[in-house]
Amino acid sequence: MNSLWLTAALLLSPLLATAQDAVNTDSTDSAPNAAATPMGTTAPKPAADTSAPTPAADAQTSAFQLDITAPDDIKTLLERHLELQRYRSLADLRDDELSRLMEMSKLDIQNLVATLGYFSPVIDITRADAGAGLGQRTVHISVVAGEPVRVNQVLVHFSGPIATDPQAAAQRTLIEASWLLPAGNRFTQASWGSAKQQALSQLTSQRYPTGTISESLADVDPLTHTAKLDITLNSGPAYKIGALVTTGLNRFDAELVRRLARLPDGSDYNLKELMAAQQRLSNSGYFNSAFVRVDTTSDPQAAQILVSVREARLQKITLGLGASSDSGARFSAEYLHQQVHGLGWRALSKISLDRDTKSISAELIAPPDEAGWRRNTSLLLLDERSGTSDVGSQRWRAGAMKEGERIDRNYYLEYDRADTTTADAASAQIAESLSINFALTRRQFDTLPFPTSGWAAGMEIGGGTTLGSEHLPFSRVLTRWQSFLPLGSQPDSGAPDLRAGRLALRAEVGAVAVKDGTSLPSTLLFLTGGATSVRGYALRSIGITQADGTVVAGRYMTTGSLEWQRPITVQGRLTDWEGALFIDAGAVADKPADLHAQVGVGGGVRWKTPVGPLQIDLAYGVAVQKWRLHLNVGFVF
Repeated sequence: MNSLWLTAALLLSPLLATAQDAVNTDSTDSAPNAAATPMGTTAPKPAADTSAPTPAADAQTSAFQLDITAPDDIKTLLERHLELQRYRSLADLRDDELSRLMEMSKLDIQNLVATLGYFSPVIDITRADAGAGLGQRTVHISVVAGEPVRVNQVLVHFSGPIATDPQAAAQRTLIEASWLLPAGNRFTQASWGSAKQQALSQLTSQRYPTGTISESLADVDPLTHTAKLDITLNSGPAYKIGALVTTGLNRFDAELVRRLARLPDGSDYNLKELMAAQQRLSNSGYFNSAFVRVDTTSDPQAAQILVSVREARLQKITLGLGASSDSGARFSAEYLHQQVHGLGWRALSKISLDRDTKSISAELIAPPDEAGWRRNTSLLLLDERSGTSDVGSQRWRAGAMKEGERIDRNYYLEYDRADTTTADAASAQIAESLSINFALTRRQFDTLPFPTSGWAAGMEIGGGTTLGSEHLPFSRVLTRWQSFLPLGSQPDSGAPDLRAGRLALRAEVGAVAVKDGTSLPSTLLFLTGGATSVRGYALRSIGITQADGTVVAGRYMTTGSLEWQRPITVQGRLTDWEGALFIDAGAVADKPADLHAQVGVGGGVRWKTPVGPLQIDLAYGVAVQKWRLHLNVGFVF
């Protein structure tokens, strides 16, 4: 048997692809059209053969018993795909026919074992007859795998424009550097197929959506137990983004789709950008679904982008019921109008009621402009229990915002008024202000809403003046930070090891600079405590304690949290539950020197629900010497 014969057997035998559910290794590969949909295309896998009886089939219904002695991976492969299995159901199978089938099975076994990288197996097939009945016959198969074949050379060739285009140098380097079956690795049919599929995906995901594998060859030498891999990728023409062609529009116009998609004319085709555009359309609220793909039959220099959408309802009412440990039962009602007549803006009105807070809000949001910014204006009326005071507040904003996958930006003019009433006050203390503000948030998490690694940071800065009898300047800043640090990584990929758990760290710092004695709306000052800040304390209960025992908001605030999270496994399998131990601390004061942290410690569990993580914590407030149960749903930063 020479090397060429084994190569041909590996490439042409249909049993190999069936055995490993892999891509055929013919000398010319038909490439899936990766541009057909942003989600890509995967070669279909043949269904497992369930027609053959299992080795444990009853002797009374089998023509013979089958006993396989081999390494576990080979034994499993033969039990699933060995052709001889099919004939066990023939009750009238004669001895001479069985002998012929046993002889034919040697080549079948050899081809199957070759898919696992063993090209020199020692195969022994014998038969034992324990009695006169057909079911008393037993076929014994013994396979000694021998030395596996390992890759000793990989040749990746490029043809078409990608071979000479200087702009494609990084893409060529990526395909070669990330090849999944490098020299020194054991050769198997499955790994060979996976390596080719990844190379093709990397080719068609950038600039070349019609790329194909024009040639591929796995040349195996059984004498030296080595394999030489040779693959040629034909890129086809490079594609550039052209006009968007949208279907499914009724109320909204194509200009809205173009601004939401943000796919610049003349830019290079990139599958990730198409997927991001599809996600932006789906998340915009204007559409229930959106699909984006490139038309590979159009001019590659200005390829049409086909967008199919299904519009959301023009008006929608949403009712909600909930509960939390901080504020008790909660009821909410929202009314959304996607396109206010005569204005074209989106309108959102909301009412929310719980034990300590009652609010009414209204917001108008414009469609995005060319740069992705949306003008907006909003009004919030709020009655809440803040510390030991009752606060009735008004907040009006007007500005613009831009939301991205990683970065959110927002600038606005804000008017604030707060009427604060304490138990011993005869009348409410009224404070007003006008300020200009800017907010920035950046997220670098691996996945949402269940991050396991990464970080996020946010900052709000503003400045303005008080209103009323005095006009005094003030400035305000609030910073937030959160990160997840994996405690282990997978040795093969370097990705976080979910079983090892992680550390979750959180910090928040706020400050208001203003002349002492200035009356500011309490909604611009700080209180802390509760399920999302310092556990073990009631919501907004940590502030400045006055001589009479009342708690008021302060000009400086700091909080921090350290939490150890570890998945809960059942019989070695990961579940949707995690355990956690934590320590929180927070302080509020009117001067930085007076910040004295109040500490909470405890533990809890996390559950991955369809609406986000459910957090159940039992915390002990060291300062108040009380236990408190906290419930919270969702992840927001």
